[in-house]
Amino acid sequence: MGHREDLLEGAKRCLLEKGFMRTTARDIVKESGTNLGSIGYHYGSKDALLVEAFIALVEPMGDGFEGAEEEGSAEPGSLERFQKVWDAIIRSVPETRPIWMLTLEVVTQGERLAGIRELLIEAQKEGRSGLAALFTGIEEGELPEDVVEGEGRLYTTLLNGLMVQWLFDPDSATTAEQLTEGLRRVMARAGGTG
Repeated sequence: MGHREDLLEGAKRCLLEKGFMRTTARDIVKESGTNLGSIGYHYGSKDALLVEAFIALVEPMGDGFEGAEEEGSAEPGSLERFQKVWDAIIRSVPETRPIWMLTLEVVTQGERLAGIRELLIEAQKEGRSGLAALFTGIEEGELPEDVVEGEGRLYTTLLNGLMVQWLFDPDSATTAEQLTEGLRRVMARAGGTG
């Protein structure tokens, strides 16, 4: 690996260990085996490097959710599919916990982290379409905009709230079964099928 890649890998390790606010340029240099000048040369600034490292950590998380499609032949859009996808997402929490903790830091400290807020806004858009594709069974590139904006926003909101629960107290966090039962009840009360 060259200095650029070494810096990125070092920054990822620092983010997972220390978070954004506590990671210094010296931490990254020490972890990557490079020098301070390399950060400016390759990334422009420590913050720009940390943003790239954060993106590199978050991007593969959705791949773990995609395993939900292999959970059986639950019909897209069904309550069974809804529950299976949430089961897969919840099962991914132990391995993705450090990244969710980092994401929570970014969300709560976003105004203090230059350039990150804009990236998160863009990532939320991509997350909406990725989640909508999982639940609906429609290829992400073929999703109508109204599905992404309606259903994708709902799934993203549920995901963010669910992750906060699982980070705070896994013993009392909502399960996929409870989430599905809640949705079934809401649908029945609204006159849908149960």
